[in-house]
Amino acid sequence: MTGTRRTPRDKVDGWLNLDKPVGLGSTPAVGKVRRLFNALKVGHGGTLDPLASGVLPIALGEATKTVQWVMDGRKVYRFAIAFGQATTTDDLEGTVVEEAAARPSDAALRAALDDFTGEIDQVPPAFSALKIEGARAYDLARRGEAVELASRRVRVDRLVLLDRPSADRAELEVECGKGTYVRSLARDIARAVGTVGHVAALRRTVCGPFCIDDAVTLAALEAAAANSLSNPGAFGHKPALLGHLRPVVTALDDIPALALTDRQADRLSGGVALPMAEIAGAKSPTIGTMSPAEGSAEPAHIVRAMAGARLVAIARIDGDLLRPVRVLNL
Repeated sequence: MTGTRRTPRDKVDGWLNLDKPVGLGSTPAVGKVRRLFNALKVGHGGTLDPLASGVLPIALGEATKTVQWVMDGRKVYRFAIAFGQATTTDDLEGTVVEEAAARPSDAALRAALDDFTGEIDQVPPAFSALKIEGARAYDLARRGEAVELASRRVRVDRLVLLDRPSADRAELEVECGKGTYVRSLARDIARAVGTVGHVAALRRTVCGPFCIDDAVTLAALEAAAANSLSNPGAFGHKPALLGHLRPVVTALDDIPALALTDRQADRLSGGVALPMAEIAGAKSPTIGTMSPAEGSAEPAHIVRAMAGARLVAIARIDGDLLRPVRVLNL
């Protein structure tokens, strides 16, 4: 008996800015994108819960090597707090575990927001993907086991009240750093104003360099895929779909660029550290301390090594040498 032969996956490199719909988890969304592009390798730059919508950056091919820089970028969310009920999940999906009749005034709510701006301590929701002794917190919580997560330091840069459609609901916008849980923020704000509450709606509008204004829906991608079947490009590529991709380097917009010659690019791609003295313009003052080097707590000078318009590698300046951190095969 002859087995079914799988269609080979395509090498597709780039970032897709997906407007994820409510009701679909991040992993299934990535799976749908992978099938549409028939991509060899995929990943994403920051999880969104099924009840959340908005910007879900999806990395294809070599873009997966730059996911860290998207996940470390700023996030902006618009969310609604429903006052009066606390739930197990701190959102609409959970079971109600506590109720309160009190409703905050607009003035009290605005005053409380100042305490949630800056560096704050936050306890993640019990239903989260964080691990406790190797197990996901949400798996333990679903089994009815007690989940105790340690408080974490997170950064909230901006938190504003946008609208108050009723006494039971407040709509806010937050700009924050990596690791901030909006569900925890809503829970804690409600407590701070003398009641309980949970997230009733959540939409991410910014994630790193990606913005909701230029995000694409799954419906638009499916239409592009259908168009590609009737109008195939050279070498079996899907031109209508590929038109929605952004370059791999998009994830590294905030990292200083360092120009290499083709020969230097070949050596760096091969894992060879380059003497900084050989690199023209390497002493540029725009090259600053960006993030820690891999395996080190010390800051390092991170750059994107470029050969013309081609991204060669993410590299770090280590003393008098330029060392490759992640080599890109583009």
